[in-house]
Amino acid sequence: MKFKLEARDNSARAGTLELNNNIILTPIFMPVGTQACIKGLDFNDLANIGAKIILANTYHLYLRPNDNVIKNMNGLHNFSGFKGSFLTDSGGFQAFSLGGKPNEDGISFKSHIDGSKHFFTPQKVLDIQYNLNSDIMMVLDDLVSLPNTRERIVESINRTTKWARESLIYHTNNKENHKNNNIFAIIQGGVDSEAREISAKSLVNLNHNGNSFDGFAIGGLAVGEEKNAMYDTIEFTTKFMPESKPRYLMGVGTPEDLIEGIYRGIDMFDCVMPTRNARNGTIFTSFGRLSIKNASLREDSAPLDSNCSCYTCKNFSRSYLNHLFRSNEITYMRLSSIHNLHYYLELVRGAREAIMQRKFESFRKEFYKKIS
Repeated sequence: MKFKLEARDNSARAGTLELNNNIILTPIFMPVGTQACIKGLDFNDLANIGAKIILANTYHLYLRPNDNVIKNMNGLHNFSGFKGSFLTDSGGFQAFSLGGKPNEDGISFKSHIDGSKHFFTPQKVLDIQYNLNSDIMMVLDDLVSLPNTRERIVESINRTTKWARESLIYHTNNKENHKNNNIFAIIQGGVDSEAREISAKSLVNLNHNGNSFDGFAIGGLAVGEEKNAMYDTIEFTTKFMPESKPRYLMGVGTPEDLIEGIYRGIDMFDCVMPTRNARNGTIFTSFGRLSIKNASLREDSAPLDSNCSCYTCKNFSRSYLNHLFRSNEITYMRLSSIHNLHYYLELVRGAREAIMQRKFESFRKEFYKKIS
């Protein structure tokens, strides 16, 4: 993996991320494909909106169909037919959210499918991701909900560092057989600035036989804290992240969150919001949110967004999409998801262009002016 910083505009960054057989321009938004697919879409849809990298879920793919099945199908790319890149998380968040119990060695959890018991260690989640043949693999971390006690947060960052060290050693020892699999560490610490600094410095300074992490992520946000506290934490934490490596903000968020993250130096994002909100009737547009449920749209012949060039806006009216939603048609889910993902990807493309021209502050102000 190679990452090159192309331009900066204050803290905002534009870069080029070169993965195996794929080049990704940053800042970038990664659609969430939990089961190695985006709900309601196929990969032609993703190609048409320019999605070059998606996030798949280690926990879910481990349970079903099982990572060995995917290994036997020559990895996620061949299994799914997606020509782009895959980032896979460690599965730790899902284990945590389902009531998993961490200890010093890993995290135990029960399958949400059949109740069977499982145990994730730092080494096991890498083995799973090796089988998936992910382009970017997230190492196991210890996530905590917010607010939380200082004691639990300190425990979390210490355990996260321990697991990251074990992951780095394990990956270094196996790297000869996994040259195209890259690993990112995850900075924890809640909204406690001291904890975030300790976590970031500890992870950045980890090294084994001359090998360090390929990138760094900020985890443990958008889990209950105030929005401004999240933004302050991002701004504080990026100060301790290497300039020369990609910075990934996990599971965040709204279009506003992307703009504010980019403003503070983030390169990569993922979130279920554009597709989940689309399915539930919320459309993101250049002028703000639009509820497709609204009765006033029943005879509205305009596209969802007159400034949008996506397939949905070029071919279908608000009236038709209102009808499809009210009729609970699967076609609505596809068309609305295409639009919302196109909107997100155009937003980060526009941000990149503005950074390259040293005009990101003007871009940011114009974004808020349009949606206000």
